Amino acid sequence: MTKGITQRAVGETIDEFLLIKQSVKGVTTTGNPFMSLVLQDKSGDIEAKLWDTKDEHEKVFAAETIVRVGGEIHNYRGKNQLRIKSIRPAKPEENQSIADLMPSSSKTTEELLEDVMQYLFKMENPHIQRITRHILKKYQQQFLTFPAATRNHHDYVSGLADHVVSMLKLGDAIAGIYPSLNKDLLYSGIILHDIGKVFELSGPIATTYTLKGNLLGHISIMVTEIEKAAEELDIDSEEVLLLQHMVLSHHGKEEWGSPKKPMIKEAEMLHYIDNIDAKMMMLDRALEKTKQGEFTERLFPLDNRSFYKPTID
Repeated sequence: MTKGITQRAVGETIDEFLLIKQSVKGVTTTGNPFMSLVLQDKSGDIEAKLWDTKDEHEKVFAAETIVRVGGEIHNYRGKNQLRIKSIRPAKPEENQSIADLMPSSSKTTEELLEDVMQYLFKMENPHIQRITRHILKKYQQQFLTFPAATRNHHDYVSGLADHVVSMLKLGDAIAGIYPSLNKDLLYSGIILHDIGKVFELSGPIATTYTLKGNLLGHISIMVTEIEKAAEELDIDSEEVLLLQHMVLSHHGKEEWGSPKKPMIKEAEMLHYIDNIDAKMMMLDRALEKTKQGEFTERLFPLDNRSFYKPTID
């Protein structure tokens, strides 16, 4: 089986088809134009620079373009990068498919939906269950296919649903240890906390932030969606406020993007669960491409630390 782009070691050369996930133009300190590319295959993505670019390159090498790339893996400031030696758009007769170059969940959308619905059926509070079901049904297709982010964690097809399913399992285990937690609030908060990403992000292919995402963000979008759902269902009760607070506070601190800090214990727990799942995903991904007895590349979201991969099994 051919190794993916993220499994290549420093010094290895490549000559293969990759998908441009992100493409941004820039200018060096000496005024020379260049492009920063993020290239991906099923295994994940890698950064690359294209030097001395011309205006037409911006269209030729735009996001969502499949390219044939030749180059060499090198280490730049603790991270693997691709040094491009040749690059051209794929030709129609080469029959390359975007779907074949995109990472995706190991589960089908049907399996992911079934996993989520199990927890919806467990909810006993009718207001919480109805609001959660209403919103989930409204955005079900996007929820099941969108990534959870543009980079770092669950940034692949169906990553959003994958993230939520892992969090639900974690929340269920924690609620078993701490029975004073309101399971309905916790399950609903987990399901709803990131559904605003279906507005914030452009979709599963070459994901970028939308105008609405940049100006409002998924948290404030979701608070409005909960209010709209409550109005459509004619629900006027404390549960509506509690669910809005769960979403508003799930990043934990103002400097991490939360308009409010958690003020109920279920919101505090939602923040921890979200953090655990995102960070475990980042660690697993980094360690997968690291040999035993060596350190990972520096992980910016984890305080720019490198992690050691033990030689023990």
